[in-house]
Amino acid sequence: MKERGRASYSHVLKYTGLFGGVQGLIILIGLVRNKAMALLLGASGMGFSALMTSMQTFASQCTNLGISFGAVPRLSGYYEQDNQYRLEYYVMVIRLWSVMAAMLGLMFCLVASSFVNYWSFTWGNHTLHYAMLGFSVAMMAFTGGETAILKATRHLGSLARIQIYTAIVSVVFSLPLYFIWGQSGVVPSILLIALATMVATMMYSYRFYPFRLSFRRSLFSEGAGMIRLGLAFVVAGAVGSASEMIIRSFLNVEGELVDVGLYNVGYMITITYAGMVFSSMESDYFPRLSAVSSDIPATNETANKQMEVSLLLLSPLLVGMLMFLPLLVPLLFSSEFQPVVGMAQVSVLAMFFKVLTMPVAYITLARGRSMAFLFLETSYYIVLVVAIVLGYRSWGIYGTGVAIVIAHIAEYVLTTGYAYWKYDYRCTRQIRQYAICQGLLACMAYVVSLVCDGWGYWTMEIILVIVSFTYSVCVLRKKTRLWEALMRKVQKRKSSSISKKL
Repeated sequence: MKERGRASYSHVLKYTGLFGGVQGLIILIGLVRNKAMALLLGASGMGFSALMTSMQTFASQCTNLGISFGAVPRLSGYYEQDNQYRLEYYVMVIRLWSVMAAMLGLMFCLVASSFVNYWSFTWGNHTLHYAMLGFSVAMMAFTGGETAILKATRHLGSLARIQIYTAIVSVVFSLPLYFIWGQSGVVPSILLIALATMVATMMYSYRFYPFRLSFRRSLFSEGAGMIRLGLAFVVAGAVGSASEMIIRSFLNVEGELVDVGLYNVGYMITITYAGMVFSSMESDYFPRLSAVSSDIPATNETANKQMEVSLLLLSPLLVGMLMFLPLLVPLLFSSEFQPVVGMAQVSVLAMFFKVLTMPVAYITLARGRSMAFLFLETSYYIVLVVAIVLGYRSWGIYGTGVAIVIAHIAEYVLTTGYAYWKYDYRCTRQIRQYAICQGLLACMAYVVSLVCDGWGYWTMEIILVIVSFTYSVCVLRKKTRLWEALMRKVQKRKSSSISKKL
């Protein structure tokens, strides 16, 4: 039993590290693009890009019908059963509904462009920009369907390569457009990146499942269950995207476009970059959780092990990020973004609550409680919007960082409390111990950032990073067999080298 437990910890660590590593590489590539954007467009250009991207994401979330999420369980079942006929038939269902989602996304942007322009800008007419985003939303719908096919049929290596290729192409396409046209190159860049992603995904998907499209009535009815399953995910995503649009529009109207750029950079550094540790949740953790969703002890064990590993992996990264932010912000962007350092540092603390919340939040989805999931997600975004409005009016950009922390605390309390009451979820004593130790180290690092400077700052911060890293490594070494496997591999290479010499 002990070996089984150790093996499961190793599995979680392996796939969390794998997907997190891919996301880390993508982020490094993206840093080049962001640095160039900061230098070529400035804070106002970054703000304009954030508004356009928010609209693109919002439109996609509203119209993609949840295909990239809802299609996976059933298609995955056919794949596991080796039912080739049903698998290929359901691939046709996915592609038909992807076409419908693409048409819906295009029409949505064309119809809503005028209203969104009036709501989000106090200067200029950007209706055409918003309308053009409809083509990128349509391409994202096609991409979502093909991604679901690759994910369900276990072609995760192909998905990783697609992500890396797309990240590289985004740099190659974007920089010349920003250099030549400046802010006017933002929307063409978004369109080209969406096109490159779609083409790369289809090239891999069509290699395994050649393209076939049919408009038979049976295909429409076959996809109804898929749409119902993904609906809550879609609505929750749309609420989240709408909230981000509201926040950025509020900052633009209440303050100025520079504030939107500053907020977007701070949010990107802390929430998006730290989120690379969470990238394995949907691809690996959610299927495992769904398989044991009717078994309360197994559900608790699965969720808690995912939480432990994610917490131990993320904590040293967060403490290190908090330490290096004064250097990272001007290095990755420009000195114009220096005012966002305080906001980003306090936002780092929110990630400790996020890593404790996400594994529990997926229990609701695994149980098929779509309305409960929607309620919990909507509650979080309401708190976030209200907190940012109040925080910005009180303390400016720094106040938005405080608001992000408050919203994540509220999300943690609500999600964990609901799971405790509804699903009999129980957090282990070990998780509480890890969370308290690593959380205290992070709080100490934040206090040091407020009261120290010069050599005192760097000395104290480095000590805290070393302590956090050492603590995580010691715990993970005890819980997994990866260390023993690494030692065996090193020993094998030594033996092989000695044999060759002899």
